[in-house]
Amino acid sequence: MLVYLFRRLVNVVFMLLVVAAVTFGIFFMVPKLTGTDPAMLYVGKIADKVAVEGIRHKMGLDKSIIEQFWLFLKGVFVGRDYNAGTDMTHCAAPCLGYSFKTEREVWPLLLNRVGVDFSLAVGASVLWLLFGTATGVVSALRRGTALDRITMTVALAGVSLPMYFTGLVALALFVHQLGWFPNNYTDFTDDPVSWFQGLVLPWVTLAFLFAATYARLSRATLLDVLGEDYIRTARAKGLKEPVVIGKHAMRSTLTPILTIFGMDLGGLLGGAVLTEKTFNLRGLGYEAVTSIQSSDLPVIMGVTLFAAFFIVMANLVVDLLYAVVDPRVRLT
Repeated sequence: MLVYLFRRLVNVVFMLLVVAAVTFGIFFMVPKLTGTDPAMLYVGKIADKVAVEGIRHKMGLDKSIIEQFWLFLKGVFVGRDYNAGTDMTHCAAPCLGYSFKTEREVWPLLLNRVGVDFSLAVGASVLWLLFGTATGVVSALRRGTALDRITMTVALAGVSLPMYFTGLVALALFVHQLGWFPNNYTDFTDDPVSWFQGLVLPWVTLAFLFAATYARLSRATLLDVLGEDYIRTARAKGLKEPVVIGKHAMRSTLTPILTIFGMDLGGLLGGAVLTEKTFNLRGLGYEAVTSIQSSDLPVIMGVTLFAAFFIVMANLVVDLLYAVVDPRVRLT
């Protein structure tokens, strides 16, 4: 297990380096393709040439792409000094540069946003994992009944309806019409009750979208597992049906569910763009959209690396949980 964990950690580091290189390449190429100068985005169009050249030197844009990428990696691990003449600015590690628009360090900016995504992702993922999987299991065990048809119809509706539709309907009904929930986000440390009230509606709306996929997947997987030989053997030994389903069938059913759960949770931790825009939650997704609209390239790059980190780490955790959920993985 330790050797496997070491290999996966090496793969994680390699994957993050590849993502950083690709993202940095795009960061370097986009201004050239669009005919814009990152230094002009930083100082504004009315600045004189001396100011622009000073910013280019300070940000290291006058160096080759290889040198810039090395300085970027160095800044992530040990920090970086930005020098413009007599003006020396130190960006502490992990340094992702400075925003073109606010001139603030990107790393603290992202840390201020990630709490929103963490709150949204954890609450919604618990709801969709529990209710989605439970609905799929019940539907599989009651295959062909009215309950099965109703739950799968609701699941199909959940998969088909986009977030910006269900979110706007939920806002119009439960916030503006009935007034049951506030339409603002409060930090947990400031007011836990207001934090919970402000996230209930995004949680439920987002969970409805994802739970539909989990219900359909868990139903299809469980139906396949129930036809396996070892399930028939367990029943032939006289084991009770709850033991057959809970101890034997569900372990194999949870393996594909864990796979997509890692991808979904990692993606949400990296920013839920539509949900945050719909419910005005200022997380990483909201910051990404704002940065793209204003061509704030360092922030865009920082959000991309954040999202890649969460996705890679979530998949690493899921791979380690396979051996806990499914005994066949340990034997292999």
